[in-house]
Formats: sequence, structure tokens, C-alpha cells
Amino acid sequence: MNVVIKNKPNKSDKDGVSFPALQCWNPVTEVATIAAEVSGRRVSCRISVTVLRKKFTVSSEDPMQAITENRAQIESAAKRLIENKDFEEDGSIIISSEAL
Repeated sequence: MNVVIKNKPNKSDKDGVSFPALQCWNPVTEVATIAAEVSGRRVSCRISVTVLRKKFTVSSEDPMQAITENRAQIESAAKRLIENKDFEEDGSIIISSEAL
């Protein structure tokens, strides 16, 4: 699993949802995860390679490039899902193509 930490500020909006520069790729499940922080709690926001391919250009060598290039749109979808309390049993959220 590749973990990428970029040197960017942790931006927070007035609702208390922020997105630290943490992201990782699981090559076994082919799922990317970005982190969100909500009221001091970390939330994993997951998006599958299938969804990435439906919405964005995805390189088979570096699927995380699609996350980097489309981070604002992915964060926006994640924020909406968090605000709607669309959490999975484990506390994470799944970003679908419909959410994007």
C-alpha cells in the first residue's frame, strides 16, 4: 500500500471538515483512500478504481495520479457524503460515481 503525504496545509471549512494531505492506494483491493477530519475524528474516504475510471483518466501505472489531479472534486463529494452522514458501519465513506 502506498501512502502519500504532501506538504500542503490542512484546509478546514466553516463546518469543521478538513482534508489533510494523506492518501493511499491499496493495490489488492484497487481502492484509493483519502483522509478527512471531522470534529477531531479521522474519516477514511474510499474510492474504487472502477469509479475513478468512470469519471477520470486513470493510469494503470499510477492510479493515484487521478486522485491528485481531481482532488478538489473528490474532496467535495466526500464532504457532501460526510454532511449527509452517509457512513459505512466502520465509520468510513464510500465515494460512488453518483456522488461525483
